[in-house]
Amino acid sequence: MDGKDQIIHLGQLLAEEQRRDCDDGAAAGGLERFLTAWRMEAGSALQYEPVQQTLELLTGYAMFDQATRRARIGIALESLRTLFRAPVATPATAAHLPPARSRQRPAATPPPRPLTLDSSLEALPGVGRQTAQSFRRLGVRTVRDLLYHFPHRYDDFTSRKTIADLQPGTVETIVAEVLDVRSVPMKSGGARLDILVGDTTGSLKVVFFRQPWLARQFNVGAQVVLSGKVGMYDGLRQMASPEWQPFTSDDLVHAGRLVPVHPLTRGLVERSARTLIKQVVDRCAPMLADHLPPAVLERAGLMPLQQAIAQVHFPDDHAALERARRRLGFDEFLFIQLGVLQRKALWQAQRGYSIVRRDDVHEAFLGQLPFELTGAQVRALEEIFADLARPVPMARLLQGDVGSGKTAVAAAAALQVIAAGYQAAIMAPTEILAEQHYRGLRALLGRVAVPRGARHQHHDVSDGDDPGDAPRAGSSATDWRDDADPEQLARIDEIKRILGMSGDDDLDGRGVRVALLTGSLGARDRRRVLEGIARGDVDLVVGTHALITERVQYAALGLAVIDEQHRFGVEQRQRLKDKGYNPHMLVMTATPIPRTLTLTIYGDLDVSVLDELPPGRQEIKTRWISTAEREKAYKHIRREVTKGRQAFVICPLVEESEKVDLPSAEEMHATLAGDVFPDLRVALIHGKMLPREKDAVMIAFRNHEYDILVATAVIEVGIDVPNATTIVIEGAERFGLAQLHQFRGRVGRGIHQSYCILVSDKEQNDVTRQRMEAMEQIRDGFQLAEIDLQIRGPGEFFGTRQSGTPDLKIARLADTRLLHAAFREAQTILADDPQLERPEHAMLRAKVDEFWSEALQAG
Repeated sequence: MDGKDQIIHLGQLLAEEQRRDCDDGAAAGGLERFLTAWRMEAGSALQYEPVQQTLELLTGYAMFDQATRRARIGIALESLRTLFRAPVATPATAAHLPPARSRQRPAATPPPRPLTLDSSLEALPGVGRQTAQSFRRLGVRTVRDLLYHFPHRYDDFTSRKTIADLQPGTVETIVAEVLDVRSVPMKSGGARLDILVGDTTGSLKVVFFRQPWLARQFNVGAQVVLSGKVGMYDGLRQMASPEWQPFTSDDLVHAGRLVPVHPLTRGLVERSARTLIKQVVDRCAPMLADHLPPAVLERAGLMPLQQAIAQVHFPDDHAALERARRRLGFDEFLFIQLGVLQRKALWQAQRGYSIVRRDDVHEAFLGQLPFELTGAQVRALEEIFADLARPVPMARLLQGDVGSGKTAVAAAAALQVIAAGYQAAIMAPTEILAEQHYRGLRALLGRVAVPRGARHQHHDVSDGDDPGDAPRAGSSATDWRDDADPEQLARIDEIKRILGMSGDDDLDGRGVRVALLTGSLGARDRRRVLEGIARGDVDLVVGTHALITERVQYAALGLAVIDEQHRFGVEQRQRLKDKGYNPHMLVMTATPIPRTLTLTIYGDLDVSVLDELPPGRQEIKTRWISTAEREKAYKHIRREVTKGRQAFVICPLVEESEKVDLPSAEEMHATLAGDVFPDLRVALIHGKMLPREKDAVMIAFRNHEYDILVATAVIEVGIDVPNATTIVIEGAERFGLAQLHQFRGRVGRGIHQSYCILVSDKEQNDVTRQRMEAMEQIRDGFQLAEIDLQIRGPGEFFGTRQSGTPDLKIARLADTRLLHAAFREAQTILADDPQLERPEHAMLRAKVDEFWSEALQAG
């Protein structure tokens, strides 16, 4: 090994520094002075990448804190040791190795294992334990992982110019000859390296600060590529600390091209990591087998996988990068589409309950409504009734803006199922929302008469029978009570007592029996309700996660409704489905979702949209103010409270943070209760409280036991307080438009004019201004959702990653054309091979399974 003694000397000094707990005392005058002197004597030792990495890591060592020193010394030592773990392929290697001991046969060195896509990173030449550990923090453990560790941006160093054409302030690339190299001491300590380069049109000064070891790498007369920002100093053009590398005509990595910038973490140096990734891509990308059959590649006009992986890391040009992104993004969209379409086909291949619409029951329901259904509600119900009538399970998403009337649609669907002799269940994410649904549905449905015929018992639709052939409720002409025994009548009377049904509600036993099942129900009443559900004496069950516990058994669950479905994981939704024999499924969300998202996250569901608000729904006046104008918001709140109204104040944080200059919920509560409104009743609620504590505060606020509720995003869904007329949202720029629109929907639910006040100081930020102005001007949640998707991207659309949602590394949901192309291709593939069982689809099937397995684990 050339320069072995110098490298050993460097390693010994660093080991001593490590033993001294990195106090910068291992060498007289400090480590940086030692390194400066060491470089002058290092000679050929500087040619090795681990040595270059070490010197780069330890630049500025004296200014590091103790933890940073320890980490960098450790990484540097590990990097240097890699040079001695295997022979370096140079002719002089043997001459520098210590002589073998006489009379001892050296141990046989096992041949290195062949490198594969599943090899760990430690199997790569020059990668030590510390480097591999740093990559593991990024989720990169194997060669395959590294190939799919895509750049998050690219520095464009492709525009090569002559020195005479360089303009100050621009980022440019030049190829020039090194004319002079000088090390200049700096007043602040350390040295500056001044390099003069030139081409046929002129010369340029290049400066590197505190990197004097580079002097040996810039040899006078050598050609180099430099990419960086052109500046002016003392009236002369120069580049300071540019990216650079020796000029080669065919293998530029760090300069003179679209230079990838990969996500890194502590312990990884950008230049060294990029060099490693380039080596892995060149050597291992050709090992990848393309999971897409040639016919698919041809139909979709896609680049082969091996080429796409190589080009996305180190693109030849912008066009090649875009083609690579299109191929890899298409893959992700295709995996999603194949997964959701297969799930939908599997669900709807099962036999379900065919529910024939009862017009008399629906008319009775409409007669109980205090309003007329909107056109959107009527359209959604027609779609749902058509699904219910089919002998396959419905799988439908009902999405509608805040206040669009989703609950009324769900109630009408549940009523048809109950009239057919089955049960319905509605699962809500919180007890307060479950109780809210229960109160509303009990009042709405309790006085609607449904036929009482032979109740359906457990009916196994897997035995080939048609569940639609089972006897219909109400099919008997006689009164159902004529066939009931005294014990059954007594049991039903007790259930009605527990449910709080009066004689008027009972309608001679034909009134809909609605039960609330939450964790706060008393033990005795809970047992009776569970028995009533199991026997079929309860028609509609409203609850939280309690609905899917093992103790809950349904007599004949015909419809499962999941409200605010994005709060539940895939497994929870499946467990509710499994409570019945292929029941119909209706999931609801108040978050307006762009079409591109419904094709991905909800691609296994048919979609109904409520895009109209009921007549008379008042406009919520929205205004954006700065923090300096916060006093105006407080005066407004006092005026509203004086009128007997209530207000929400939303904060993005629970506790105070040193990193974010925003009022936390706890801090805001203390300020409002102690300083601003000491005479008013101010409550606090946040996500770190226990569920029962949160529900208690929300119920107390609804009952007007408090005037002001300070909260985090926990009130985004659920609480309905008609008396609340003002919502103030602190740090509004930290929330997505969909979330802000949800918050705004917490007010405007009564007869009084309501207000939404957005507090944000980022008026100089174009994105923030665009979003806040959109909130002021636009009331349509679907329009806001589209704007939010375009501005912030899908990763932040909901504020948090969705349960069971696939993680897109490269696909962009705004690219609807690519998404639809993948959707069409998935349909074509599955029409010909529904289970992906053909040999040409074997690798594709494995990739789809792997993709969805990772998504479910993340959820």
